[in-house]
Amino acid sequence: MLTQPENKSNQCEQDLAINNESVPSTVGAVIVAGGQSTRMSGQDKIFIDLSGKPLISYTILPFQKSHEIKEIVLILPLQSVAKGEELVSQHKFDKVSGVYAGGNTRQESVRIGLKSLNSCDWVLIHDGARPCVNRSLISEGIKTAKLKGSAVASVPVTDTIKVISEDRIIQETPPRDRLWASQTPQIFEYLTLMDAHDRAPCSFTDDSSLLEHLGYNITVFEGSYSNIKVTTPVDIPIVESILKSQDE
Repeated sequence: MLTQPENKSNQCEQDLAINNESVPSTVGAVIVAGGQSTRMSGQDKIFIDLSGKPLISYTILPFQKSHEIKEIVLILPLQSVAKGEELVSQHKFDKVSGVYAGGNTRQESVRIGLKSLNSCDWVLIHDGARPCVNRSLISEGIKTAKLKGSAVASVPVTDTIKVISEDRIIQETPPRDRLWASQTPQIFEYLTLMDAHDRAPCSFTDDSSLLEHLGYNITVFEGSYSNIKVTTPVDIPIVESILKSQDE
């Protein structure tokens, strides 16, 4: 089980690794795309055409192809659920067990996805707007989680970060060598994450932040600078270029 700081030790990690190697475990995935694309000039970014296919199809495909993923749940805005179901059928994504409407926040959407999964030991949460994820990244995340109890894809920041005041005066410049940008996928034990969502005191921007708040130690693994999230129209040609290079 994912351990809280006061219980964590090297022996616990060794025991966890031994147990996870000897006991078969199942992995489910929740792909979260329940947002309203407010920074996309009115476009629904999840279904934007990328080289002839909708963005979300690229996101789902590596999970569909992964031998380690047993089941996928897709979370979309209410108005896009029927379109999502049609896409799943057309692309024969048979690991997708259901397409569901998200909540008012990302956290609510993830919780809906967690409750919609069938029985699994581990759960992988991924942003639907990160279509450049690949099977290697998924596999590395699962491997790390089974060894350490959790795994969050992250990359070292390349810019110097400034902490500023409300009137935009620089207050602090934290050391860059300790700053990592968090991505998805994020992988946790299912029961631990479900319990955390049940006990959540407020809304958090991602699942690792929720578990951190509740006192858990969370492990990062190296993600990819190509694993970008489509947020604005500027991101679209960048993602298309990355996807093209992955196919070559």
